[in-house]
Amino acid sequence: MYEHLTTVRVRYAETDQMDIVYYGNYAQYFEVGRTECIRDLGFTYKKMEEMGVRMPVVSMEVRFFRPAHYDDLITIKTIIKELPQAHEIAFYNEVYNERKKLLTAGKVVLFFIDIHTGKRVDMPDELRETLTPFFTDQAL
Repeated sequence: MYEHLTTVRVRYAETDQMDIVYYGNYAQYFEVGRTECIRDLGFTYKKMEEMGVRMPVVSMEVRFFRPAHYDDLITIKTIIKELPQAHEIAFYNEVYNERKKLLTAGKVVLFFIDIHTGKRVDMPDELRETLTPFFTDQAL
């Protein structure tokens, strides 16, 4: 399993009139967490595209438990629970407030797509080699 933490301060524009983060902004928070998680592994979306791979989101699930408010410092935990075996990768997200209370949890699934053909492809070998040590209990 691989975990990464990212912190973000809630901006005023991300809240509604009730001083609560608008639910649609969690997709962006998950993306920030995912992008920084991938960067921490030594990759970027730009690098993936240079390798000939795009990663579109194909599904997203979200559960809301508590609200986040303007100026809260939130922590986005991004977790890769399973080593991808084919053309998809799942990122699990948990968003916490400064008191370490769980606010939101979700799962985002992306496909690896060949940039030229638009068809699904297996995860790039370089990314697989980077992730494998975190999943020593899973079959390669």
